[in-house]
Amino acid sequence: MAVGFYFDMQRCTGCRACQVACKDKNRLDVGTILRNAHTYCVGSFPEVKCYSVSQSCNHCEQAACLENCPAGAIYRAPDGTVIQDAAACIGCQTCVNVCPFGHPQFIESQGVAVKCDGCYAIRANGGQPACVAGCPNRALDFGEVDDLVAKYGPDCVSSIAVLPEADTLPNLLINAKPAALEADFTEVKW
Repeated sequence: MAVGFYFDMQRCTGCRACQVACKDKNRLDVGTILRNAHTYCVGSFPEVKCYSVSQSCNHCEQAACLENCPAGAIYRAPDGTVIQDAAACIGCQTCVNVCPFGHPQFIESQGVAVKCDGCYAIRANGGQPACVAGCPNRALDFGEVDDLVAKYGPDCVSSIAVLPEADTLPNLLINAKPAALEADFTEVKW
């Protein structure tokens, strides 16, 4: 079984409510973000096209964090979610360094790394991840990948220009804007 996120770039306005909901649910300090949203532009005036991207752990099929954790602190839950046991983390930052997407974050004050678990406990009780529930435009969803493909169609992609090439097989489906496939992009800083 594989689970992951669906992201509808057509609906996302870049409001970052998903980022705030995740940060609030996980009670993260300033500087630590498990879901981040960025806005990018392609083209030049007057033909500029912009799009936003919301990202967190992709719960990859061949998760580099899981395969390289020397402490065994990262494991795959029965539903396919890649989870980290912070109590078992030795703070070596291997997961931080090997994730091609840069999602695990090291919390220096605690000496451990943390990562998105897809709000596993909330989902176990029938809810949705905080980012999904917090999105006012319903641009995010989470579930079994086969169900997401059936729900949103086979035209979704799992790679866009701003994402790194990865052989980790990310469980990410994106309803992408054409501009997101163009390689010449610039990040918009707020």
